[in-house]
Amino acid sequence: MRNKFWYLTNISLKKKIKTKWFLIANIFIFLGLILITNIDSIITIFGGEFNNDINIVVIDETHLSSATIFKDNLENTNNILESSAKTNVEISKNSIELEKDKLKETNKILIVLEESKEKVLKAKIISNDYIDTIYYNTLLQALTQTKTKLALDKTEIDEDELNKITSLIDVERTILDEDKTEENEEMSMLTNALFPTIILPFFILVVFLIQMIGAEINEEKQTRSMEVIISNVSPKVHFFSKVLASNIFVLIQSLLLFIYGFIGIFIRINLANKIGSPNSITDTIGGYLDTLKTTGFIDKLIYVIPLIIILMILSFIAYSLVAGILASMTVNMEDFQQIQTPIMLVSIVGYYLAIMQSMFKGSIFIKILSYVPFLSCLLSPALLISGEIGIIDVVIAILILIGFIYIAIKYGLKIYKIGILNYSTDKMWSKLFKAVKQKEI
Repeated sequence: MRNKFWYLTNISLKKKIKTKWFLIANIFIFLGLILITNIDSIITIFGGEFNNDINIVVIDETHLSSATIFKDNLENTNNILESSAKTNVEISKNSIELEKDKLKETNKILIVLEESKEKVLKAKIISNDYIDTIYYNTLLQALTQTKTKLALDKTEIDEDELNKITSLIDVERTILDEDKTEENEEMSMLTNALFPTIILPFFILVVFLIQMIGAEINEEKQTRSMEVIISNVSPKVHFFSKVLASNIFVLIQSLLLFIYGFIGIFIRINLANKIGSPNSITDTIGGYLDTLKTTGFIDKLIYVIPLIIILMILSFIAYSLVAGILASMTVNMEDFQQIQTPIMLVSIVGYYLAIMQSMFKGSIFIKILSYVPFLSCLLSPALLISGEIGIIDVVIAILILIGFIYIAIKYGLKIYKIGILNYSTDKMWSKLFKAVKQKEI
């Protein structure tokens, strides 16, 4: 019987992997991840203007050295903001009309500085095309600093005194709750920014897993090959082979996604070095790692990551068990689409709760939900990283999930044995409840 189990598992796994659909889908996923992680470098290679130098022409009509002050302020602002684009400032003595005519060919930005009786300085920003919003704000900041400098030169206010007045206030952060720390607050901000991207692949794989099991079981029922299979192996062996094969396939796909992402980042680093473009992704990753080190969370990853992986693997098993049980009671994919709706709704709720978990800080309700099977795999990691729950809570969620899997196997096998050869078109839920109440199989 064991040989038959592994034979069925192997056949089911090969049916999923050795298909043109799997190959084509992974080629598209691989190319898509490469494209996403290297989009700016690819644009640069093909002659795009992504992160190209920005050329600015300044016409000074104030006769107060405003252009020189503006140039210095713009360079300082760029350095503070660590702008990836290099700015070249040219002070021109040509007329405004002449420089306007040049803009259409050179694609430069023209800035005209003029005196103002009410506000010391006013400016015109002229361009042939749109200006990036972030860079436009950089120009405004540099212009404001220029105006401030000119105003100081006309008054008797000491520049040091003005800096004291306009500088940001020093703030000492204190959290009275001993369980809450400033480091956890930073981790919460990091979670809100990063976690939706991390759990999205897991959510997609869950949806894919449910669809895959339903499609395979319904295909065997529709082609009547199910009768041949069940005549040679028990429903129990058939059921577990489907669950195991589907979970192995999902884990393989997860590993492939990780490899694709790693290759994409590796290519990006090499491309950035060759063409001299900024490597924002690695800088961002470095920033996240610095935050993890600062908060001390990186030391906890030794046991946090294994717990989260265990939770996710058990959740895959739970989802596949329920999907297989429900699929056994259907006779076609249309029926399965209807009966899987509750599972899909629960997973969607879990996904959105994980994204919006920061809105429920300190809520006992959200903590209880993190124990619920199907929700815990999405919600518990987010709450753990943000500091809302601890390791013990994750362990409790895992134990509850194991208990759910046990119940699903105990009662699900009974339903599966009855439903797998049931071609009745009766209502799905009525068939399911009848199978549960039936004492003998």
